[in-house]
Amino acid sequence: MNTYVQVYTGDGKGKTTAAMGLAIRALGAGKKVLFLQFMKSKVYSEHNILPTLPNMTLETVGKPFFIIQEGVKSKEELARWGDEVVVFPVGKPPADYVALIAKGMERAKAAVASGEYDLVVLDEYVMALFFGLITREETEALLAHRSANTEVVFTGRGAPDWLIEQADLVTSMDEVKHYYQQGVLARLGIEN
Repeated sequence: MNTYVQVYTGDGKGKTTAAMGLAIRALGAGKKVLFLQFMKSKVYSEHNILPTLPNMTLETVGKPFFIIQEGVKSKEELARWGDEVVVFPVGKPPADYVALIAKGMERAKAAVASGEYDLVVLDEYVMALFFGLITREETEALLAHRSANTEVVFTGRGAPDWLIEQADLVTSMDEVKHYYQQGVLARLGIEN
């Protein structure tokens, strides 16, 4: 069977959800899946069910808050997030977060190269790229050492052109309308 590199990107909702759907489909076909979430901790509803599924490994590489570069979001948007976000100066992400993502990157490289998994989802990896926590060179090395039997999925907003070019399938989730704009926060079981 051929394996490919997929990217789910764009500003709309549904990137992680689509990757979870693909993971469920792979599990249903008897495949082994690693769902490695960057920049997230185990606070989302999927963490209650995914680890109970046979052949599913779910791991997180993050803290119970999100980090964001200065200037990416407006003051109003940041105020809505409250303590759930830590803002850092451009090019200077928190050192402990950089170290945490580096450990996750080592796990991703090993998993993708090992051939142990049929599907490896690197959720929010693209955001880690965007914030400079992972480099293009590291990503290209990961892809160069990918097992021929392993499908890889990257998710996150703002996929760079070079990653889009290297991928075999790219889906962009475009936001047409979202109740978030009306002040509705993430809802249990729907957004988190």
